Amino acid sequence: MRFLKTLIWVTIIIGLIVFATNNWAPVSVILWGSLRLDTKLPALMIVAFLLGFLPLYLLHRTQMWRLKRRILTLESNQQTSTFPPPAAPPPAYTAMDTI
Repeated sequence: MRFLKTLIWVTIIIGLIVFATNNWAPVSVILWGSLRLDTKLPALMIVAFLLGFLPLYLLHRTQMWRLKRRILTLESNQQTSTFPPPAAPPPAYTAMDTI
């Protein structure tokens, strides 16, 4: 599984490098009114990707951290609370006991 994750990230990085070399052109982004931002297209694409990726990644990591803490708490509570073994059932009454 780790190999697939590495392969996907390497593919994304190679794709970004190829995209950056083929599209190294200045672009103008109009922000507010007459405020303009002149930047290269690959930089704009990387910033847009990070703006979409980072908040969701941070949300995912915090949820995983909370769930791991909760699991550890439940496991430790389970180990500390030991129940006494069940009592042996009383012997069964048979007809031979009355004779």
